[in-house]
Amino acid sequence: MPDVLELVEARLRTALGEPDARAAVTFLGTDRIEVLRFVDGDVLRYATLGMSAQPMADPTAVVADPLRGPRAELLLSVRAGRADTDKVLRPLAVLAASPQVEGVIVASGASLDVGDPLWPGAPFTSVLVGASGGLVEDLELDEPREPVRFVPLLPMTPNEAAWKRVHGAEALQARWLERGTDLRDPLRTGVALD
Repeated sequence: MPDVLELVEARLRTALGEPDARAAVTFLGTDRIEVLRFVDGDVLRYATLGMSAQPMADPTAVVADPLRGPRAELLLSVRAGRADTDKVLRPLAVLAASPQVEGVIVASGASLDVGDPLWPGAPFTSVLVGASGGLVEDLELDEPREPVRFVPLLPMTPNEAAWKRVHGAEALQARWLERGTDLRDPLRTGVALD
């Protein structure tokens, strides 16, 4: 069977075209994480490559199963030319390494926080993990391995993140939809939460 990451990169290229840039980050004790950038008109799409090499393990498990468990890669879409969003490469790699480093299972509806702005001047320090299957279809793997899910990341302001903790991910997404929030705007202000 071909390497999982080769299949993941092929799926990304099929869905998004050829990447115009890529960078790699390695953290002590973790596998290498790459971030690929794709240009789609006035939208930049950043995709991680490396997070899905190993399944995410339940942090309470005594031994991690090398085959079974959820696998994912992260996708972030932002409008080009409004901010220096290429600085998001390191924060994305940090988020992609979090299952290995912190034993986190990244799933739809979860919040991930990097503690600093995602890029210079960004009003966001965290992201909401969206549902997979939209922009890039899930990648089926041979049994007993679970599919690789390509999950979109939706940047949240600190107020939105706090509101989401109280009201839930669905309520925040509904509020964004009601207010016509452009989630790709790298400099957008937080949605009204009153």
